[in-house]
Amino acid sequence: MDALTQPQEREKAAPAALRENSPQPTRPDLVEIPPGETPPGPTEPPPRSRRRRKVAIVLAAALLLVAFLVVRGLHRSAATRPGAAGFGPGVGTAGAPIAVSVARVEPGDIAVRIPALGTVTPLATVTVKTQVSGQLQRVAFKEGQLVRKGDFLAQIDPRPYQAALDQARGNLRRDQALLADARLDLKRYEDLIKEDAVSQQQLDTQRATVAQYEGAVEADEGQVSSAAVNLVYTHIISPVTGRVGLRQVDPGNYVTPGDANGIVVITQLQPITVIFPVPEDDVPDIEQRLSAGATLPVEIYDRANVKKLATGKLLTLDNEIDTTTGTVKLRAIVDNGDGALFPNQFVNVRLVENVLHGELVIPEAAVRRGAPNGVVSTFVYLVKPDSTVTVRPVELGAIDGDRVAVKSGLAAGDTVVTEGGDRLRDGSQVLLPGAEPARAVARPAGERSKAAQGGARHRRRAGSFNIGGGMPRGGPRF
Repeated sequence: MDALTQPQEREKAAPAALRENSPQPTRPDLVEIPPGETPPGPTEPPPRSRRRRKVAIVLAAALLLVAFLVVRGLHRSAATRPGAAGFGPGVGTAGAPIAVSVARVEPGDIAVRIPALGTVTPLATVTVKTQVSGQLQRVAFKEGQLVRKGDFLAQIDPRPYQAALDQARGNLRRDQALLADARLDLKRYEDLIKEDAVSQQQLDTQRATVAQYEGAVEADEGQVSSAAVNLVYTHIISPVTGRVGLRQVDPGNYVTPGDANGIVVITQLQPITVIFPVPEDDVPDIEQRLSAGATLPVEIYDRANVKKLATGKLLTLDNEIDTTTGTVKLRAIVDNGDGALFPNQFVNVRLVENVLHGELVIPEAAVRRGAPNGVVSTFVYLVKPDSTVTVRPVELGAIDGDRVAVKSGLAAGDTVVTEGGDRLRDGSQVLLPGAEPARAVARPAGERSKAAQGGARHRRRAGSFNIGGGMPRGGPRF
């Protein structure tokens, strides 16, 4: 025993310095704390594990909320089914008829119209210029005035041209007198030649003199006519009937025939034409109609294609196709008695190529496009006598505004849906305009009380929201 306790007593008796200097075993989970610092608390988990824990909590809460809403919605839908509250089918319940607007298929006329964009073009646009030079003394028109052919417009100083006319007339009289004297001498020479009183040479010379004076008289007459025409040109008149534009020159200016702008521009307004292009594919039908002597009406609308401005007729078409656009230009003529069309105005044109009679016509709003039977086609919802609808494929013809012709698929007297078809399916029950919805049929009192008790039990199991839309106290109950 003494031998065993001696080492322990020696260790206790060893100086403290030796124990401090001796190496101590180290543990990985122990941290040496410097003197004067507070030891840390328990080791905290890393940040990544905390985030995972929060995400798991949020997902669990979201799943609980979704499950609660699903259960609550199922109970509500069960409560609103036909017969759940003691009433039969009616408007506002599941399976109730859908209110729609309808139209009846009727025979009628369809106009085949070709739309186009056109420009109003006058038949005549004249720049009035002076044909003689001189001072512009007077302007007899007002800007924007409607003038007729032959109306007085302007006056050029006529005095120089009047003097030239008088001079030409004087020269004419002089040469006419010389011609008359030469003719008398010629007659004398012809009488004297018979008696050999004059020579043949003198007679020939006198004949030449008469011919010379005849030529001078003709030249003088031409000078007189030219001077008279120039004098007339000083009095400028309107060459066409139309509207006068803005004045290009003021009185007092010296005008010449070389002036580029002239005095004024006159545009013919009545009648007026409209030039518009149509696709080359429509040209054969148009030519066939014109060759048969038919008159093709042309309807003119404003830029917005809303207001109808005038109605005319097709006048002619161009002699070649524009290769850049694949169109042919057509010209229509319009009376334009009210002045609704203005030169160079942009308009919308509708050429009535033909009118089809006896076609089955329905509103274009009734036509729908889709693949109800797995094939993309045009179809309508046909209303059957029992107020249900069925999908009926149709083949369409010409379109006339908001009406369309039906080639096949419908018969006269059929009823089709025009509005409310977005909610319809094949076999859906519809409520026609003017028809009253089916009234609710009350259940016996015993069945109503049982249904009410069943609904209350469902609400207690599923929980309910308060009026403000919040959760019930204590959270959702499942």
